[in-house]
Amino acid sequence: MPSGPNAQSNGLRLGGRLTPGGAVAGPVHILFENPDWMPPLRRALADRGLPVREWFLEGGTIDIGSDPPEGIWLNRMSPSSHTRGHQGGVQLARDLIPWLESKGRRVLNGSKAFALELSKVRQHTALEAAGIRTPRTIAAVGKEHLRAAGRKMSVPFITKDNQGGKGLGVKLFRDLAAFDRYLDSDEYVPGPDGVTLVQQYVEPPAKRITRVEIVGGKYLYSIHSSTEGGFELCPADACSAGDQFCPTTDAAKPDAAQPASKFALARGFDDPIIHEYVGFTREWGFDLAGIEFVEDAAGTKWTYDVNGTTNFSTAVESANGLDGMGAVADLCARELQRARRPELARTAA
Repeated sequence: MPSGPNAQSNGLRLGGRLTPGGAVAGPVHILFENPDWMPPLRRALADRGLPVREWFLEGGTIDIGSDPPEGIWLNRMSPSSHTRGHQGGVQLARDLIPWLESKGRRVLNGSKAFALELSKVRQHTALEAAGIRTPRTIAAVGKEHLRAAGRKMSVPFITKDNQGGKGLGVKLFRDLAAFDRYLDSDEYVPGPDGVTLVQQYVEPPAKRITRVEIVGGKYLYSIHSSTEGGFELCPADACSAGDQFCPTTDAAKPDAAQPASKFALARGFDDPIIHEYVGFTREWGFDLAGIEFVEDAAGTKWTYDVNGTTNFSTAVESANGLDGMGAVADLCARELQRARRPELARTAA
């Protein structure tokens, strides 16, 4: 298999580079765009002795009539990739993943799941169709349409990008005057697809949200994420140093006391919503997902986000004997064995 910039193999030419794991030709192919999120996955795959090929996506080409490399593919492309200058990778992945599937390749978090991850509008539509409660949401394209949408929503409300990740761009407004000032300022910048959501704000009395982690159609565990410092709540260790507090009318003051850690294990969490989420991931092809909800003062749970590029907090897992990426690597091992069976049958024949 080739290495170096613009690696090419079996009609697949991807912009960027092969990273250290990419020098090893193997049947577990990883599509990714954020190197900072890769070390835990690399370690978990290496611990299980699985051969790996890494594909860093920031653009590239697909020879549609050719055949892609054999093996299984793990999609780790993130909807927040535009914040790292890698929106081209997401644009390519939209067509690359269906192409892989059309050639009979198994893609973990394939095209059906990826389409949902890139659009919160589609997420909410699918969640509601599954009978899972979501906050009232209006999607708008264009500043004046967004302004009008705010007039249809009771305050307080939040805005967020349709294509986003880890709470990027989420802003809370408690009055329309603040909303108008924001729209008329340089701070207002539409997301990468131009769609902005205006969404009912559910005030959590406990100042936290809950994230339910699911891998391979099985529940792993849940974590609580503090919202005291804002809404950017990526549990990955690589996110922690760069998180910024949410720039809203309720933003934390510089001297405000902040929690020592945003994340903690939700001990003893056993709720019927887990079963609903597991069913949802199976229906929509999420082989791994972190699904988030917020609970209001009446105890009602409102689901608002589905994360296919789920990351796990090393601090939480280390303190509680958990291993999310280990579960992902075990899933890869099972799927690789399943994919090899037809090949073994052909060889025997």
